[in-house]
Amino acid sequence: MRNRRRRSEKAEDRMKDRSGRGEAPIIRAELRALADPAKAVVLARFFKTGRGEYAEGDRFHGIVVPKVRTVVKAHRDAPLEEVRKLMRSGFHEERLAALLILVDQYQRGDDAQRKVIYDLYLACTAFINNWDLVDLTAPRIVGHYLIGKDTSILTRLARSDSLWERRIAALATFQFICRGDSRDALRIAELLLHDPHDLIHKAVGWMLREVGKRCSMESECRFLDKHACRMPRTMLRYAIERFPEKLRQHYM
Repeated sequence: MRNRRRRSEKAEDRMKDRSGRGEAPIIRAELRALADPAKAVVLARFFKTGRGEYAEGDRFHGIVVPKVRTVVKAHRDAPLEEVRKLMRSGFHEERLAALLILVDQYQRGDDAQRKVIYDLYLACTAFINNWDLVDLTAPRIVGHYLIGKDTSILTRLARSDSLWERRIAALATFQFICRGDSRDALRIAELLLHDPHDLIHKAVGWMLREVGKRCSMESECRFLDKHACRMPRTMLRYAIERFPEKLRQHYM
């Protein structure tokens, strides 16, 4: 009984602290307490933060994803305005935490709440600015929200000047692929066929591979029959990764 009362008092203290300071600073403090400077150097190199690289200037605390998720779990009901503040952080793990909170709230929300989160996500694409941030969230929010709806937003994203919005367009189609519908995935793949960036080549090739795995090998092969000779080699290699060797050699 005494332990239960202490836990209750601690929970009340946390709530008071949140109401006074806002939850974003608390989440930041909890993440920074987990910082590992040596790991931060490794992550900065892995995620290409150097001059002229795709994530130039991004900063890391050096926190592995499972530890970020532990913080997220403790703050899964953070107000969306606090999540928005966190998403504007200059630190990668803080933006990741904000996005994972959005995913969690989206999955638990009703239709109205999901619409608000979907709109917030698309309003904040400037901060969803690395491949892991996109890949962990775009299918679960953008893709899921668009099931059974007009998907023309994906066309706009695929034609964006933003590398990350183009990757969001590609990855969002994974939700449709998982439901056996390859139409939007193939449509967006065609729009991105001549994209200049390697990260888009990989994303599109990955989605094409999943079309063959989850929807129809015939659909993927028809796409490849039409476009393989003009596809970037990385995109093609990803797309045919699981083909039988003889078929792989045919397309290569």
